[in-house]
Amino acid sequence: MRQINFVVIFVICLALVLFGIENTESSVIHIVPGVDVAAPLSVELLVSAGVGAVLAWIFSVWTGLQHRFQTQPEIRRREGRIEELEQDVERYKVELQEQQRLLPSSESQAQDVEVTEVVAK
Repeated sequence: MRQINFVVIFVICLALVLFGIENTESSVIHIVPGVDVAAPLSVELLVSAGVGAVLAWIFSVWTGLQHRFQTQPEIRRREGRIEELEQDVERYKVELQEQQRLLPSSESQAQDVEVTEVVAK
């Protein structure tokens, strides 16, 4: 996967370098009335691509934060439910141990059967 990423980045950088070499003539950008910027076309396009990448990153962070705030109550609810179920399991274990203590053991039942058989003979 790293090799594929490297190849993609290398091809993009190579394309940008070739684009910059071919587009060196100056052009003017009218930002707002009275504000004009003159720079080579390749520089202007690289800056606009950078601004677009930053805006895409900001949007990604924003949507990630929204997702986190939406899922956080659901996670808390599920964690509470998990704690309830763990407490139930512990309570059932204690109840099971108490019930096993109250039942006669199988060894004492076997001895009672032997004693009964000896007495019957």
